[in-house]
Amino acid sequence: MGRHRKASNSSIRRTSVIALTGLVPAGLITAATNADATEYIPFMVADSTTQSASTIETPEPIAEKTDSQSVAEAEAPVPQAAPVPAAAPEAPPTPELPTSAVASPLGVPTVNVSAYKNAANILATTTPGCGIEWTLIAGIGRVESTHANDGKADQLGQLLEPILGPRLDGTLAGNNVIADTDGGALDGDANFDRAVGPMQFLPETWNRYKADGNGDGVSDPQNLYDAALATGQYLCDGDLNLRDLAQSTKAILRYNNSMAYVANVLAWSTGYATGIVPSSDQLPRIH
Repeated sequence: MGRHRKASNSSIRRTSVIALTGLVPAGLITAATNADATEYIPFMVADSTTQSASTIETPEPIAEKTDSQSVAEAEAPVPQAAPVPAAAPEAPPTPELPTSAVASPLGVPTVNVSAYKNAANILATTTPGCGIEWTLIAGIGRVESTHANDGKADQLGQLLEPILGPRLDGTLAGNNVIADTDGGALDGDANFDRAVGPMQFLPETWNRYKADGNGDGVSDPQNLYDAALATGQYLCDGDLNLRDLAQSTKAILRYNNSMAYVANVLAWSTGYATGIVPSSDQLPRIH
């Protein structure tokens, strides 16, 4: 962001239907066709002359239902089975990416992936409405510093060498003049600001969105975990829903007010999510 322009002030997934096939009996039991066969009659024996009438049991009469009972039964609600809620669709897993941007265009060092995913997981709890994916944060990291110069950081995310953008004094075409806002505390320049860290925050912006992503009690723009979380907070600010393309575009424009910049970030983000390297026409030159 700070390497190109000052941030703009714009406020800018089954159900499977299972067919239950009825099983039709293979055949029916046929009746006896023997002409001498005697029909069986309940409560009777073959030689009825020797059967005492007193031994024949008479079934108890069945009480008839009253009209009110019949009506009540007819009107009684039929129990309904409780609906089974459909399972939420799972997000497709991202492909396994190479671990070096030098070896492959889609390479992302392991420590960077850890920092980006850590930030997205934290924001899924603190700002669930934002819906930010780690791949979008990675897109910013790719454009701003090629993932901290291809992962030049220790396992805690601390950069081996600080990353500083150009001095914003007006001598570099395409950059605004931005006078010092932090007394040189973050960028070492007491006269003009410089973007700092792997995600290239201007000091003023960092001081507003700074974060402690690795939980060490320090918010450092030169730490991958801290910078990645601050980036997510910056993009999510203003209750934006980054599942929506228009709103994610608005958020990215905060970093650099350039649609070419937005196209680059989204192309890399999509590449990390699909494993497909962006084509050259998807990566317009950022002026």
